Amino acid sequence: MSDLNHPPDQQPVQEFNATDLTQRFEQLLRTRRLNNLSNLRPRSRSGSPAPQRHASSSSRPHSHHTSRPSDSPAVPPSYSSLRNLPKIASPPQDAASLRFRNQLLTLSVGPTKYENPGLLDEALSVIPLDRIYGEAEDESQLLQAQANSIGDNVKAEWGYQDCVIRALLRWFKRTFFTFVNNPPCPVCASPTVSLGMAPPTPDEAARGAARVELYRCSAGDCRSYERFPRYGDVWALLQTRRGRCGEWANCFSMLCRAVGGRVRWVWNAEDHVWTEVYSEQQKRWIHVDACEEAWDKPRLYTEGWGKKMSYCIAFSNEGATDVTRRYVRNATDHGADRNRAPEEVLLWIMNEIRHMRRESLSKEERRRLIAEDGREEKELRGYVVQALAAEIGRMLPSRPPASGDEQKLPARRSGAAVWREARGENGPASDAPGPSPPREGH
Repeated sequence: MSDLNHPPDQQPVQEFNATDLTQRFEQLLRTRRLNNLSNLRPRSRSGSPAPQRHASSSSRPHSHHTSRPSDSPAVPPSYSSLRNLPKIASPPQDAASLRFRNQLLTLSVGPTKYENPGLLDEALSVIPLDRIYGEAEDESQLLQAQANSIGDNVKAEWGYQDCVIRALLRWFKRTFFTFVNNPPCPVCASPTVSLGMAPPTPDEAARGAARVELYRCSAGDCRSYERFPRYGDVWALLQTRRGRCGEWANCFSMLCRAVGGRVRWVWNAEDHVWTEVYSEQQKRWIHVDACEEAWDKPRLYTEGWGKKMSYCIAFSNEGATDVTRRYVRNATDHGADRNRAPEEVLLWIMNEIRHMRRESLSKEERRRLIAEDGREEKELRGYVVQALAAEIGRMLPSRPPASGDEQKLPARRSGAAVWREARGENGPASDAPGPSPPREGH
């Protein structure tokens, strides 16, 4: 009977549940944020000096707040994306932040080229539209029939436009584009050996090739040379139809735009790129990786390939968004250091690019995009909360065993096995990469 008189913090450990512990942890985070904001508020009336520029999450000093009682349960690990919220955008000041800003501004230009009418017509001319639309119609009807079998008011998982992109993805991966490791010899088709880099010719540079890889035939009686320009121009890629993940993502994103999809080109600081398309059916952005024929598998890179990722930035003709939280669900296990700029500076850069891309839009269109930004931010924060809840669940002594229902994500499939191993993308066990292969140069 005496247990009924105990305060909540003194109840036996087995009576805690994940919901209660989550609420208490969120209250602790709110208290920290209020204390931090109080410390950062300018004291101009008292004549005190102005506050210093906001530090990044990784260099944030320990906040002074009321500590938890000693008999409280263990606090789950901290997540850098939750610290110092709300963040206040600050312009870049130091050299590293300015370099990062220039890099992101340069990257943001690429997806704007997908709006070229002539390029859109050229892209449509290479797509077998009858085949794509036929497959999309069949899949859309099947998904709707499955939804109707569940209930009258149940929506299909994917809409018709989603099915068009899914059909385009299958055709692009299986028929249209080719992944290049070492290009074959153009004379005898024998394997080639890398000789390093070569300067682009004027024609290659005009088609967006800032880098050219040089190879030599391994056959003793041939010894011919082969150049592999890393084209950045989509028109050139529609002709060559080959490349690595940079060329794949660039060309596939353009084709998605050509069939009417809203498209993002996603850059990852750890040398990978992919596509996002907007689903009107689900009102969210969907991960698409043409190299892997992957649809809506954002945890593929961290939990399947075994990559640790720092920045994932999505660019489109409507702006830029830091979508790292979509792809790095557990920053402790899968996150890499975000040290290229303070988080407040990154937020300022994202806002700057959005303003550049949206300033010519109508007021109604800007309002729609702002509402969409808010929904996406809520989605991204939800992933952090889910990760926290999972960590709390693992800390409970009586937590239920894993159900095993989640689909195991595969290691990387595109590219040669030696190349994948050198990049550390053969799964979580390949955390110690060997000699680094040539980077994609995104």
